[in-house]
Amino acid sequence: MKVIVILIGLLVGLVLLIWLGLKVKPAPFPPYPGGVTEFETIPLPPGLPAPVERFYRQVYGDRIPVITSAVISGRAEIRPFAGITLPARFRFIHEAGKNYRHYIEATFFGFPIMKVNERYVDGLSKVELPFGVTDEGSKVEQAANLGLWAETMTMPAVFLTDPRVRWEPFGDDSALLIVPFKDGEDRFVVRFDPESGLVRYMEAMRYRDSKSARRSLWITENAEWASLNGQLTGVVGAATWFEDGSAWAVFTTEEVVFNVDVQQYVRQRGY
Repeated sequence: MKVIVILIGLLVGLVLLIWLGLKVKPAPFPPYPGGVTEFETIPLPPGLPAPVERFYRQVYGDRIPVITSAVISGRAEIRPFAGITLPARFRFIHEAGKNYRHYIEATFFGFPIMKVNERYVDGLSKVELPFGVTDEGSKVEQAANLGLWAETMTMPAVFLTDPRVRWEPFGDDSALLIVPFKDGEDRFVVRFDPESGLVRYMEAMRYRDSKSARRSLWITENAEWASLNGQLTGVVGAATWFEDGSAWAVFTTEEVVFNVDVQQYVRQRGY
C-alpha cells in the first residue's frame, strides 16, 4: 500500500510539473532592427465593395501605404497534437505578396522543445517539422500560398497596391478576395464585423498536406484589432480547420517591422 501511495504521489507530481511547464510563456524574440514609420502612399482606389472601402478607411484613411515587407513577431498557443496545447513564440518574415518564412518554437518552462521551419519562396514550399518530418509538393504550395495571403492581413494595404489582387462584392458584410497562385488564382471569402467594420474571418478551401485527397475549409479569425506602431493591426489571430471544430493555433502579434530588406533573411533558417 505504501508503494502505491508513493507511486500516486509521483504521478500527481509529474502531472503538476507538466501543467506548470505548459503555463510558462517563452520570452519574446529579440526586437528586429530597422523598419520605417513614414511610407510612400497612394490614394484609396475608387470602386471598392462597400464593406471593403469602410474597412480601409478605418485602418488607413484616404491614403494607402506602400508596404514591401514585414517581420512579424509574437507569442502563440499551438496544438500540434490532439489535446496538447503548447506555448510558443514565432517570427514570420514576408516579402509582401511573394515569399514568406515561418519560424516557430514550442516551449516547456520557456525552453524550446520543438522547432518548426516552414518556407514558401520562389513558388516552392517546404515544411520542416521535428523528428526529420518534411512535406512538400503542389498541394503544400497551394496551402502555403493561401497562408501567405491570409497573413498579409497584417499589412492589408498590399491587397490594394499589388495589381494581381482584386476585391469583388459578396454581400453586405462580406467580399471576395482574389489572389494569384502560379498561373491561376485562388480566393478567400472575407467577412467583416458589421459593427466595427473590421475583418473578422477569412475562409478558403485549402489542402492540409501533400497527402490530402481534397481541400478542406480553412478559417482564419482576426479576434482582436489594436494600434501597433500607430497603425490599426489585427493582433490576435486564430487558424481553424472546419472539421476540427476549434483552432489549432492562436497567434498574438507583439511586433511588426515594415519595409526592411528581407531578401536574404526570408531564405535563412531560425530567427
